[in-house]
Amino acid sequence: MRSSVKPETLAALKAAAGDGGWLDTSSDLSAYTVDFRRLYRGATPLVLLPRSVEQIARIMAICDRDEVGVVPQGGNTGYCGGATPDESDSQVVLAMRRLNRVRQIDPANDSMILEAGCTLAEAHAAAESQDRMFPLTLGSQGTAQIGGNLSTNAGGTAVLRYGMMRDLVLGLEVVLADGRVLSSLKSLRKDNTGYDVKSLFIGAEGTLGIITAASLKLFPVSRDSAAALVGLESAHRVLQLLTHLKGAAGDALTTFELMPRFAVELTVEHVPGVADPLTPGAEWYVLAELTSPDPRQRLAELLSDSLQQASAQGMVIDAVIAASIAQSQAMWKLRESVPEAQRRHGASLKHDISVPVSRVPELIERGAELVRQLAPEGQVVSYGHVGDGNLHFNVSQRPGSPGAAFLARAKPLESAIYDLVESLGGSISAEHGIGRLKAAELAARTDPAELSVMRAVKHALDPKGILNPGKVLA
Repeated sequence: MRSSVKPETLAALKAAAGDGGWLDTSSDLSAYTVDFRRLYRGATPLVLLPRSVEQIARIMAICDRDEVGVVPQGGNTGYCGGATPDESDSQVVLAMRRLNRVRQIDPANDSMILEAGCTLAEAHAAAESQDRMFPLTLGSQGTAQIGGNLSTNAGGTAVLRYGMMRDLVLGLEVVLADGRVLSSLKSLRKDNTGYDVKSLFIGAEGTLGIITAASLKLFPVSRDSAAALVGLESAHRVLQLLTHLKGAAGDALTTFELMPRFAVELTVEHVPGVADPLTPGAEWYVLAELTSPDPRQRLAELLSDSLQQASAQGMVIDAVIAASIAQSQAMWKLRESVPEAQRRHGASLKHDISVPVSRVPELIERGAELVRQLAPEGQVVSYGHVGDGNLHFNVSQRPGSPGAAFLARAKPLESAIYDLVESLGGSISAEHGIGRLKAAELAARTDPAELSVMRAVKHALDPKGILNPGKVLA
């Protein structure tokens, strides 16, 4: 554990952040020391609120000199404790929210340069101001910041078509541990000059450098869309429907989200304004959406024809195609309200995992059996971005079951689920990162050679270990 931060170091950091650029009273600090899920409660003597890259460079130079841990924090919407200081009161928090300028939008190049403190919603608005689209979409987009999205390699609902955050980046600006600024904000799609250094910082959760700005890809605005809520009898049918729609719609298939019937029932029960438009009988629900920049695509007709064909082949039990924007929004509310419904229902055990798309049905079936064996007080809520193999394999407490007994199942069940995921060639972290929550699992489960490379990169870029200590590489 590091010693407490010296008063003279705190004074130097305050001076580097400038007037109005820091907080140090307990009432102000508390919001920055608890993670989004309230799994971790840390402590910090100082929160820094820089407005410029130059200020961050000075701050990092001081922290490097005096060996002070730095915890970068964006919107604090992460699920793995990656943006929370530890309990030692020896790490300062670097909050990025004031570093939020739109530096450039280049519609002819389909790119824009944003600072890390811009929220995802602000990124959407910036793109739309030039009749363009930035496709990353998350439930927390009003709060989540671009720097955090980059640092966790965020996914969301459009990965099937546009890829993860890593796929949307052209260039980065990063402040290194010793205060040097790595400026690689080129907006090029072809650049073969040496190693792809920027990729090191995407998904690194602030452990290798502080991302301060990014050049991001833009896309044409969607001019036509069609959404449908589809009922199916089994996870195997879900996979068949995904293959069918890919063949029928090609790149227009943007979203393919999965929900079990139990998740839909929870959402209808606990979230006002949510309804189930399908007739009873389906065990699984899919929200599928097609989009295109071409208004002449007639996507609603294409989706309708494709679902009729799927029904004739026995894949589909029931389906409703949105006839208006309001109906499409209602379908999305049903899908996006699942986490809220789980919170209102009671305690839950969460697993953000991925497997090859072809193994999703096996993951669901074998995972459910593990829950029956290891957590009988719980009921599976496996939902998410099945089109890219990412499921949020959650388990909700059954009403009336003993809460303490249910929560005691967390570690044995998690270990068994992760073993299953590994056996299927999957990942224990699909889109939420490692943070503090999964650092020990990463160390235990990663190939030793790969882990050695990670540690070597960490030591090369952060030899004193001051960048987000205790996260990712424990």
